[in-house]
Amino acid sequence: MYVRPAAAAAAAFLGFTLTLLGGTASYAVAGPDSPTTARAAFGGPVVYAHRGASAYAPENTLESIDLAMQLGFDWVENDVQRTRDGELVVIHDDTLARTTDVEQVFPGRQPWRVKDFTAAEIARLDAGSWFGEEYGGARVPTLREYLHRVQRNQQRLLLEIKKPELYPGIEEQTLAVLEDAGWLDERHVTRRLVVQSFSADSVRIVHGLRPDLVTAFLGTPAVADLPRYAQFTDRINPWHTTISADWVAAVHGLLGAHGKAMEVDTWIVDDAATARKVQSMGVDGIITNAPDVVREAVGGY
Repeated sequence: MYVRPAAAAAAAFLGFTLTLLGGTASYAVAGPDSPTTARAAFGGPVVYAHRGASAYAPENTLESIDLAMQLGFDWVENDVQRTRDGELVVIHDDTLARTTDVEQVFPGRQPWRVKDFTAAEIARLDAGSWFGEEYGGARVPTLREYLHRVQRNQQRLLLEIKKPELYPGIEEQTLAVLEDAGWLDERHVTRRLVVQSFSADSVRIVHGLRPDLVTAFLGTPAVADLPRYAQFTDRINPWHTTISADWVAAVHGLLGAHGKAMEVDTWIVDDAATARKVQSMGVDGIITNAPDVVREAVGGY
């Protein structure tokens, strides 16, 4: 369990202060500009709240993205998978055991895979108590519920299609839900949404279906392979331990699928020293469980 009571209290206070001042700090700073434009204007990498403010609230819950908003971050990251009856839900693991009470509610149904449970069954689960008693009763949100909350919070979304090999057709289905929720209009597509995956095939499918969408590949391809990825994606998002300044420069030296310089958003960086290290490499964004720590270290937004 990753809980910092003092930090959480500070987060709540900061969120209250920001609310009194009239909204999230990051939205006020970045305004309607794209992440790249805002970074160029204000000099810091974009900070993405990984699974919400997941150092301080249970990951991928509505509570976690609400806390990210209160802390002043409008970019949140999530993970999308599919239930047995075809509902898209927001959860990281392909099993329910780590972040819910599924073993108590549904004993004997191990290994408790997401794809083996209906949406109604998953809605019964407690997705917060594992993190802290104060979050008891938090739920695994459907993607539709999650999008509604992100929209209400005036946030932006880095959406990960998780393990698409388990869910044939999930790319088309995700786009359909985004369309129904109003997330594929020009404003969202150009300013508020990025779709990523560890699967190059999945990213390629999304790009083929919606060439206007910004996409990202999760991984660290060899420099020689980067031009191939540039044909169907706009960003390469690597684990921070796998990159160097030269590698970042090589990515920046290529034009991505939309004819603009490719970007690098690295993960998962939760401490100040590492945040400053990757900033010095020239990354465009930092994906983090502790966005407040990273923002303080690098002056990001």
